[in-house]
Amino acid sequence: MEISINNIKEINQAAHKFISATKQYKVFAFYGSMGVGKTTFIKELCLELGVEDNANSPTFAIINEYLTTDKEVIYHFDFYRIRNIAEALDIGSEDYFYSNNYCFIEWPEKIEAILPEETLNVYLSENIDGSRIIKF
Repeated sequence: MEISINNIKEINQAAHKFISATKQYKVFAFYGSMGVGKTTFIKELCLELGVEDNANSPTFAIINEYLTTDKEVIYHFDFYRIRNIAEALDIGSEDYFYSNNYCFIEWPEKIEAILPEETLNVYLSENIDGSRIIKF
């Protein structure tokens, strides 16, 4: 499936469409170049799922935990600074992935060997005009 975002005003609709189309998944691997909008889209997904806190990039913390209004937990990972899979295992990544909570993962290429089989791969790209394409 593919979702287009022509400008930032459409991101809420895109997040709603994405969540509606992917209800059977809990673990999402977001692929895309630096600055393509992975964190921005994940922030919008968190809002769509009922997170009231400010979702932000866990670049330095590696993982952020958010609570929805329904008391569900969402985990947001950024593995950009991970040097190897052992580091990801040391923070208990697999426990999070198999927790049955939403897991949104940036830079999953660094830890692909430990991702659950039922992970949904999501590819973000930017067009010349600044619009974005989300494929999954």
